[in-house]
Amino acid sequence: MADKQISLPAKLINGGIAGLIGVTCVFPIDLAKTRLQNQQNGSRLYTSMSDCLIKTIRSEGYFGMYRGAAVNLTLVTPEKAIKLAANDFFRHHLSKDGKITLFKEMLAGCGAGTCQVIVTTPMEMLKIQLQDAGRIGKRRSNLAKTALFVTLLAAGTVEMKSPTAMQITRQLLREKGIAGLYKGLGATLLRDVPFSIIYFPLFANLNNFGKRGAEGPAPFYVSFISGCVAGSTAAVAVNPVDVIKTRLQSLTRGNTEDTYAGVTDCIRKIMRNEGPSAFLKGAYCRALVIAPLFGIAQVVYFLGSCKTKTQPSLNLMS
Repeated sequence: MADKQISLPAKLINGGIAGLIGVTCVFPIDLAKTRLQNQQNGSRLYTSMSDCLIKTIRSEGYFGMYRGAAVNLTLVTPEKAIKLAANDFFRHHLSKDGKITLFKEMLAGCGAGTCQVIVTTPMEMLKIQLQDAGRIGKRRSNLAKTALFVTLLAAGTVEMKSPTAMQITRQLLREKGIAGLYKGLGATLLRDVPFSIIYFPLFANLNNFGKRGAEGPAPFYVSFISGCVAGSTAAVAVNPVDVIKTRLQSLTRGNTEDTYAGVTDCIRKIMRNEGPSAFLKGAYCRALVIAPLFGIAQVVYFLGSCKTKTQPSLNLMS
């Protein structure tokens, strides 16, 4: 089976490099996605992805688009390492005579997605706070002339200075222990497990169409296209859960914005106050993030695999 023709250390190194490059390229779009998903009716600052990015650059500078990127870049390698190792493990034990059925591919993806949340949940928990800090800061600056803001500021209800990742981590550990970093774990599982179930089999089968002969690897551009199509398809499919996860993991909100007690409470309040269309917020941003991220990752992984004179794995990341 092609998955076993490249060593695990090489896969982890290639996957890590691919993840770093991919995240760097698409992070501004991911920031726009988070801010759009966190917007509630009556507190809209951005009308679209482009409007969000333009306003972010104007108010926070170019590097404002990379708020939270350090957390993502630090943890993306172990996240993908766990994903790759878990997916290979499950595929190996579910395959028979070097072949694996579609259903078992989905099971392997399910197992890999479940293992991934060990790193994904705290990574996204911290990233979301940093990404959304600019939106919260902008709303507060809009309230600066009102008596309400002055009252809240005097009472210590609002904090003007944006927190750092270390400050957020220390506060969560101090107040809630390790469980504080895993807020939204259930929603993360509900997003990442279905994503992996869709992505892994879809990418593998699309990539197989471009193979050169029965055993030859697919050209890098086929892997790129396959990664884009499979990634964006899976991303849009699970976007409603991504909206829920983002809302649950946002610790700081405007004084007029809803807070949520859990997944069920979040679904109920979004349906009541914003309607079903709110679950599609940021869907096109998420597709634009995932498509090039997976495409870039597959090409980088392909090139890294070629240097080892082996075939690339069909299952890189999700």
